[in-house]
Amino acid sequence: MSTKKLATFFAILAAALYAVNIPLSKLLLARVQPTMMAAFLYLGAGLGLFLYGRLNKEYEKGEALTHAELPYTIGMILLDIAAPILLMLGLGRTNSANASLLNNFEIVATSLIAFFVFREALSKRLALAISLVTLASVALSFEGGGSFQFNTGSLLVLGAACCWGLENNCTRMLSSKSSVQITTIKGIFSGLGSLIIALVIGEKWPGLTYILSVLALGFVAYGLSINFYIKAQKNLGAAKTSAYYSIAPFLGIVFGMVVLGERPGIQFYIGLVIMIAATILMVKDTIALQHTHEHTHVHTHEHCHGELVHSHAHAHAHSHTHTHGEDESTHSHTHEEIVGHDHIHG
Repeated sequence: MSTKKLATFFAILAAALYAVNIPLSKLLLARVQPTMMAAFLYLGAGLGLFLYGRLNKEYEKGEALTHAELPYTIGMILLDIAAPILLMLGLGRTNSANASLLNNFEIVATSLIAFFVFREALSKRLALAISLVTLASVALSFEGGGSFQFNTGSLLVLGAACCWGLENNCTRMLSSKSSVQITTIKGIFSGLGSLIIALVIGEKWPGLTYILSVLALGFVAYGLSINFYIKAQKNLGAAKTSAYYSIAPFLGIVFGMVVLGERPGIQFYIGLVIMIAATILMVKDTIALQHTHEHTHVHTHEHCHGELVHSHAHAHAHSHTHTHGEDESTHSHTHEEIVGHDHIHG
C-alpha cells in the first residue's frame, strides 16, 4: 500500500474510531452514571496515550510547559472536565444521532471565539458554513412531534460543544508543545477532576467490567483516534486529513442506528441536510486555504484535547517588488499572513 493510501486509511480510521464514541457511550450510560462515564473516558484516553507513547519512539518530546502557559493549561483542564460531563448528561436525554450532528457546533463556538477574542479572520465561505451549522443546530434542538419546546438533551450537548470551543482557543496557546503530551495531560487531569466530582455528588462506582469497558472506549475513541489522525496528517496535510475526517459525525449517525436501532424524527433529517451542506463548505474552505499559492509557505500547529484535534494553519505569502531607476534602486517586501483553522475530532 502506498504512503498516500495508507495515510488516507488512517484518516478514515480516525474518523470511524471517534464515531463509535457517542452510540457506545449512550449504551454504557445504562450501567454507568454520567460523571463517572466522563471521568473514565478521559482517563482511558490519557493513560492509554501515555503508555502508548512510552512504547512508541516516534512521538516527539516537545517543549516543556512554562509558568506563563499555566492559566491556559488550567483553563483547558477545567473546560475538559465540564464538556464531557455535559455531553454525557445530554446523551441521557436525546438520541445519539442528534448528539453526533450537534457536535459540529463546536466549530461555530471555536471560530466565533477566535474571531472576537483573538481577531482571527473568517472567510465568507466559513461564515456561511457557521450560519448553516447554527441553523441545523436550532432545528435539532426542538422536541419532535410538532412541539416547539427545546430538547434539554440537545441543549446540554450544545453546552458541551461551547465548552470545547473555548477549550480549543486555550489549547491554541500551547501550539509549540507535543500534541500527544498535551492530550495525555488533559486526559489524566480532566479525568481525575471528573472522578472527584462524581464522588462528591454521590455517583456510585460502576462494576469493574464497565470501568474497563469505558476506559477502553476512551482510549480507542479519543486516544487512538488522535494517534491515527496525526499519522494521516503527516503525509496528507491538514486540509485533506480534515476533509476525510469530516465524515465522523455521519458515521456516528449510522453506528447509532445500527447499534441502538434509533429512528430519528423529521427535524433530524432537516438538520442532516443542512449540516451536510455546511460540511461541504467547510471542507472546500479548508482545502482552498491549503492550496493558496504565490510563493506561499504553510505550516500547521495541532491542538488536541481528548476529543478534538484543532489544526491551525498559517499561510505566509511573500511578494517582492523591484524598481530600478537611473540613480536609485528600491526593494519593497510585503508580508501577508492568511490564517485559517480546522476543527477536527480525533
